[in-house]
Amino acid sequence: MSALALPARAEEAWRWADLSGLPALAEARPSGRTPPASDWLLEGAGPRLVFVDGVLDAAASRPAGLAIGPVSAVSGHALGQLTRGATGWTLTLAADAAPAGPIEIVHLGSGGASHVPAEIRLADGAQASLVESFAGHGWANRFTAIRLGQGARLMRAVRIAQADGFVSLRDEAQLGAGASLVTVALGAGGGDLRFDAEVTLGAPEAFAEVGGALLTRGRQRQEAAVVLRHAAAAGQSRQTWRAVAADQAVASLAARVEVARDAQQTDGEQSLRGLLLDRTATINLKPELEIFADDVKCAHGATVGELDAQALFYCQSRGIPRARARGLLTRAFVADALDRIGEAAVREAFRADAEAWLEAAL
Repeated sequence: MSALALPARAEEAWRWADLSGLPALAEARPSGRTPPASDWLLEGAGPRLVFVDGVLDAAASRPAGLAIGPVSAVSGHALGQLTRGATGWTLTLAADAAPAGPIEIVHLGSGGASHVPAEIRLADGAQASLVESFAGHGWANRFTAIRLGQGARLMRAVRIAQADGFVSLRDEAQLGAGASLVTVALGAGGGDLRFDAEVTLGAPEAFAEVGGALLTRGRQRQEAAVVLRHAAAAGQSRQTWRAVAADQAVASLAARVEVARDAQQTDGEQSLRGLLLDRTATINLKPELEIFADDVKCAHGATVGELDAQALFYCQSRGIPRARARGLLTRAFVADALDRIGEAAVREAFRADAEAWLEAAL
């Protein structure tokens, strides 16, 4: 795959991206050694799919309504389009349907590159909770198309815990009237990450929330680039992101809200916060608002700093060792983003991943 075409950093949307390692990952061969799928599955009875190097592991899967095969949706995104023609999965729910418990999708890699597309279609009033987990090695490239009908609701939680390599995620979502999409992502692995999403609130009173936490150390590079487009009246959107960087790592967050001329009474908020554990680390924040309507309520905030010295002193004055105090304050900083996960079991699993990362980094 020497002809792999990748976007250049001269393009604004890719200014902080480092894709230089992808050609080598694309040419590498999988080793066949992956972590056990059971380590990444919840103890639920809902549908589940396990992909190993991009291929469905039928023995470990329980499709129960999830279709495996070609995906009709395609992307023109630089990385998302690489999934075109590959075998993927589709979730289709009829009106007012609601599967019991979360649907689980586990991606395990043993090296090399895998490209998997997915499509989620929820009819009017349907509801679903989805958990996606990434573990192992190599380059996992995923494209997900989401279509929500009137009043449909989707809660999606994505945890990226690959030991090394690269995970690239591209989401493209269309929301109907009164539909709700909440996506929370956690980057807590040892590899690099690019989470890229475009969400269009195309009908009145739609709601979208996209956020999460990026935890980076060593020489890792993780980034999120999210665009929320308000194309109809009375829509609401939230972006809550937290980034933690240690050693010489780089974490970057680009959050954009676009409000069309007809999208009156839009309510949009952005909260981007970065925490530097070492002064050799880097955090880039880029909040953007592009507003053409005149009856809106939009706000954004972006801050980067170190742990509060006064808070550390207060903890130590109460007999808490400095290392433990740093851990407590960092956990509270990250929890702000993960608390938005609705399913208790999923939320606890993500917290455990964050705890493991913090114990290793602090």
